[in-house]
Amino acid sequence: MKRKILFLGESYRADAITWMKGLKEFGDFEIITWELQTSNNKRFKRILEYFFAPLSIRKIIKKEKPDMVIAERTTSYGFLAALSDSKTIAIAQQGRTDLWPEESKLYPFKKFIQKYAFKKAHLIHAWGPVMAVHMKATGVDMDKVLVLPKGIDLSFFTPSTNNSNKIEAIVTRSLQPEYRHDSILKTFGILNQKGIDFSLTIVGDGNKLQFLKDLAKELQIENKVIFTGRIPNTELPKLLQQSNIYISMPITEGVSASLFEAMACNCFPVVSDIPGNQSWIQHRENGQLIEIDNVEMLAEELIWSFKNPKLRNEAIIRNRKFVEENANYDINMKIIGEKYHELLDSHSRKNG
Repeated sequence: MKRKILFLGESYRADAITWMKGLKEFGDFEIITWELQTSNNKRFKRILEYFFAPLSIRKIIKKEKPDMVIAERTTSYGFLAALSDSKTIAIAQQGRTDLWPEESKLYPFKKFIQKYAFKKAHLIHAWGPVMAVHMKATGVDMDKVLVLPKGIDLSFFTPSTNNSNKIEAIVTRSLQPEYRHDSILKTFGILNQKGIDFSLTIVGDGNKLQFLKDLAKELQIENKVIFTGRIPNTELPKLLQQSNIYISMPITEGVSASLFEAMACNCFPVVSDIPGNQSWIQHRENGQLIEIDNVEMLAEELIWSFKNPKLRNEAIIRNRKFVEENANYDINMKIIGEKYHELLDSHSRKNG
């Protein structure tokens, strides 16, 4: 009989899909899911739903009897997993601060719930080295930590050759304030004023969509910017292959699967200068690291990258090789699946 996993998290997100698909494919698990139903826009209602969530989750556990519970984000679904009373729990840390800015007033509360989630978890995923460093600093039992990205499907995200002599940039992050799409648009406003030719594709949906469309109009670049809205993941490789520059400006993050996807498709990465990106990108070697919200620097670096095609071409070949060696979904998800089975076996021996 197949072992059953209850996944707590937003099941529509690409990295959640990757995680679950890999566990089915390489771990032979059956997956059931639970997530909050209230949208982020209805804050009070969502908090209320979160407050009663442990009861709903325990009900599902009683009915479905999953062998283990896995959850994304230690400070939201991970905390709910910690309260679930499941015998086996695996949680994933999302970024160094789990997407809560360190200067936030709620940061001390976040630290408390994160500590509790870490303590209750039997396995903690650090999708990259930066998260492991942060965990060690906060006193996590490092024997419980698995430092390994989920990886990406390299037969799906394949390289292509883009010999265009203009900037054909792509942004694939959801349209949330922490991804600074407004700064990216302002940068292209500067390029436009300098008479530099470009196209910019912004993939994804989010509560900032209309605001960003209006901003593109205001900057008089709406004819050069394509907003695709939310697209199926199957359409993403083609869009990446048609682009030559990948831009991502998160203010806090650990490991971005979308960075690996872009590197696999031969896009040159131009990303924010934060620890999560510094783990993979060396400035002006295999990509570029940009100060957060520094639109002038981003514009200058985009121009520089186009004046240095030799470096850019060498970097994209090196980046594809790096992804093949470090972020191969087939290899990494097999390791993760085996790790879960080992964990369940050791727990059943203890309880047996």
